[in-house]
Amino acid sequence: MSTSIPGIGSLSSIGSLQSQSPMGAEPPEGGFSGFLSSALNQVSELNAGAQQQIGNVLAGHNGDLSSVMIAVEKADVAFQLMMQVRNKIVGAYQDIEKMQF
Repeated sequence: MSTSIPGIGSLSSIGSLQSQSPMGAEPPEGGFSGFLSSALNQVSELNAGAQQQIGNVLAGHNGDLSSVMIAVEKADVAFQLMMQVRNKIVGAYQDIEKMQF
């Protein structure tokens, strides 16, 4: 018996945003900051789901070890992706700071 992980289905919405053309796409509510906030919430939900599944296995409740490992890896990959996005944003900001007007 496997438990569902919150936020897994919502990661597919990020992929659907990438497939839309920029000219006809409606901006998400809140713009870029809203998109980043939503992505951070999804990463947080994946982490919380993984932590919950780890706690269930350690407490001896019904938990499949393979599904726990998959949840942990999904949370790790999502976190690594957000760190790379953060690094790109910081790099872009630093490039803008170096510009002379």
